[in-house]
Amino acid sequence: SGQFSHDIDGNFIGEGDFETQTRQTLENLDRVLDGFGVTRSNIAEMEIFLTNPKEHFEQCVVMFKEYVGDHRPAGTLIGVSGLAFPHQLIEIRAVAHTN
Repeated sequence: SGQFSHDIDGNFIGEGDFETQTRQTLENLDRVLDGFGVTRSNIAEMEIFLTNPKEHFEQCVVMFKEYVGDHRPAGTLIGVSGLAFPHQLIEIRAVAHTN
């Protein structure tokens, strides 16, 4: 399922702060990957949902590239009118292979 900006206890992190929400979301994705015994290099595809793509597009692309490093999975960025929580600015869904 999609990952968003919540901590291990389910508390929302980074209300109003796109960078904080994105970093937390990516940390959550890392936790899911680790649970399956894979790493970022196993990601085949990422879908990123943004509530304000005009404002956050450039920063999102920079953080995506930083996150995946030299590995370049397929990526799709989708602008949406809202997400599960009203203060949620980003949600990330990824597909990874487990070899």
